[in-house]
Amino acid sequence: MTEPDFSYGGPIDPPRSVVVIDVGNTSTSIGHWDGCQISSIHAIRGGLADLPAVCEALDRAGAREAEAAILASVVPAVNDKWRWLLKRLYGIDLEIVRVGETPFPVGIDYPHPEQIGTDRLCDAAGAVARYGAPVAVADFGTALTFDVVDERGCYIGGIIAPGLPLMTGYLHEKTAQLPAVDLAGTLPAWGDSTEHAMKLGAKLGHCGMVREILAFIRKRTGEKTVFCATGGYAAWALEGITDCSIDPDLTLYGLGIIWSHNHVRSAL
Repeated sequence: MTEPDFSYGGPIDPPRSVVVIDVGNTSTSIGHWDGCQISSIHAIRGGLADLPAVCEALDRAGAREAEAAILASVVPAVNDKWRWLLKRLYGIDLEIVRVGETPFPVGIDYPHPEQIGTDRLCDAAGAVARYGAPVAVADFGTALTFDVVDERGCYIGGIIAPGLPLMTGYLHEKTAQLPAVDLAGTLPAWGDSTEHAMKLGAKLGHCGMVREILAFIRKRTGEKTVFCATGGYAAWALEGITDCSIDPDLTLYGLGIIWSHNHVRSAL
């Protein structure tokens, strides 16, 4: 177990210009961290497969003027390509978040820390910085992950469930007549078509799953555990659930917190 480190005392003065990058399975998010907030956020489906879009997002995030860059990735095979790209095109030495190597501002009370996705620890770090502890974070990506920090400020694990794209995509791929479903837009009032029925099933099923999982978590960490959510489908999936803060930039914010935390540490 690693204990929480509360030595991070706030943004560096003057604020630093840092590019923050979150590489996911289906999309990559890029933003700008100025020492206290995230801005210029862009999401690219496919990541480095769409190199022009990546470079445009990096430019808009201030990569040409940035002093540093930090990356969290659940696709380790592309990490060296990102390192090369940042160095070759922008002259920046990329820091890659690694469990067991990168100091985190939250403790880790987990039997096998190397199994934790770095994006999940970024969510945890960002949630504690914004909401305090105990806190639970739901991240609506390819998978639906719940990550929990207890009242000590320690990451203690969480729960992983199928995400909305997996649920609807699997139904389409494994059946002869069920269509691919666009989950965006208004929720239908009734399942009066196959697409509407699938859309309602995804929405209501996810809401029910979230409520059950959150109740399970709070039995362990207490009813005062704050609940927040991030990821592309969070706002749509949780519409109508009032006991939740929707936080679209939480993972990138957590990356900024981790970068600032470690550079404050190195200056002390």
